[in-house]
Amino acid sequence: MSDIDHRLTADVLVLGGGPAAAWAAWSAASQGASVVLADKGYLGTSGATAPGGTNLLYLPPDRKLRDAAVEQRFVGGGFLSEKSWTYRVLDQVYINLERIEQWGYPFVRDEEGVPKRGHLQGLEYMNLMRKVVLKAGVRVLDQHPALELLVDEHGVGGARGISRLDGKDWEVRANAVIVATGGCAFLSKGLGCNVLTGDGLLMAAELGAELSGMEFSRAYAPSAAFGTVTRGRLLGWATYYDEAGNILNADGVRRNILQQAAIEGRQVYAMLNKADTPEKQAILRKSHAIFFLPYDRAGIDVFTQKFPLTLRCEGTVRGTGGIRLEGEDCSTSIAGLYAAGDAASRERLMGGMSGGGAFNASWAICSGTWSGEAAAAYARSQPLPAHLRQLKPAGRYGLQPAGLATAAGEASKTTDAELQQAIQSEVSIAINYFRSEPAVEASLQRLHALWPIVGRPRVSDTLQQRLRARELAAMAATARWMYTASLQRRETRAMHTLAEYPEQDPGQRHRIALWGLETISTRYDAVPL
Repeated sequence: MSDIDHRLTADVLVLGGGPAAAWAAWSAASQGASVVLADKGYLGTSGATAPGGTNLLYLPPDRKLRDAAVEQRFVGGGFLSEKSWTYRVLDQVYINLERIEQWGYPFVRDEEGVPKRGHLQGLEYMNLMRKVVLKAGVRVLDQHPALELLVDEHGVGGARGISRLDGKDWEVRANAVIVATGGCAFLSKGLGCNVLTGDGLLMAAELGAELSGMEFSRAYAPSAAFGTVTRGRLLGWATYYDEAGNILNADGVRRNILQQAAIEGRQVYAMLNKADTPEKQAILRKSHAIFFLPYDRAGIDVFTQKFPLTLRCEGTVRGTGGIRLEGEDCSTSIAGLYAAGDAASRERLMGGMSGGGAFNASWAICSGTWSGEAAAAYARSQPLPAHLRQLKPAGRYGLQPAGLATAAGEASKTTDAELQQAIQSEVSIAINYFRSEPAVEASLQRLHALWPIVGRPRVSDTLQQRLRARELAAMAATARWMYTASLQRRETRAMHTLAEYPEQDPGQRHRIALWGLETISTRYDAVPL
């Protein structure tokens, strides 16, 4: 990285701008810590929550209701979760939703005046969280993506990045860092990897942090064939058609229609014709406005016209894998480093089952709260302020060599667009959804061969080139971790499958922890009883 243009110091640095990051920043500041939040986007609109609505794992303190919910998740997650964590989440969500109402969120009330706290409108929720975070004294750096962490012999000590506003490099030194940057998705259409790139996982791995649950990254979500918005809930109102106009879901079941069509090379179309009144259509538009955006831009009336669908791999976003948590405070194996939201492994709450929807939204609230409290306490207990530590940048992959700010030397013959396409082709439906040992092994070897190209030091002219290089490295690293873990779990459990091992094996009731980038190592991690 070139010379640093902007330097700040804080007790706690939060990386991210979604709900987990917002709760982490508020929580740390509420404990008296000085906090900086740096986001690649804009706090209040970043992430998957802001553009739509989100359900929550909200249950009243009724023992029977909660016991049933905990047991359902325990079984569905392949017996890899910990019931105590699910109860903790239920308790914390209940507390925090009361806080949100006190802060002014307008929950809808039933006929008896009881607030319905099981659902949040994303934009109202995140706009409120921005106000709460700023009121708590947090310094917010919008449009400031982080590229690498800072480290010394005592652990993590901050991060460096680049500002989208002026193209200049920034550095924040802090004795505690919370990674809440979102997981890794492979959503892109054309050049660019959306906003979900796995950068937090890569930064943590460069410090030697362990990851866990990476084999549970098999979720694909529908989107327009010409877009990347994967809000598919409204497709429950759709009729599916093949290219000839034949109805594919006449029985009301749409499971695997898109997956099978992708394997066979067929195009599937949909139309929301089950929303057959203006009132229904207005409700749908209000509930998930972002769903309609790509279709409106293309001039398609989704209620009366067929539109083409495809599937996008959502990787660790709708999976459960991420940075392995050491303790109940969301600490990691690196001193001073905490993880929250989609950046953290959610196995302790969800086992190997998808965390999409209510569970991810609830996890973001809780992990943000817990990590913020713990990071503030840790940072303020350190004897040496962060700005006096002998910190060094830890980034190694896809970054610009130190001291070089302009293109020089021999350029790669492989373009970023070609590298992106190569990586995405390895997380196709055929390989990653319909998993078999030979196919996954062959794909992993191809990804290993790509790694020296994707991970090489890059000399870039523009801000966008620097960010893209880091995104590509994060995507390739995440795919390699996913498949390494998948080959270690020779069974079918929760979201993970292998064709050669169609049954769940009682002897494999463990988690798979892994670490490393050049060479990836694994070990089994026992699930506490």
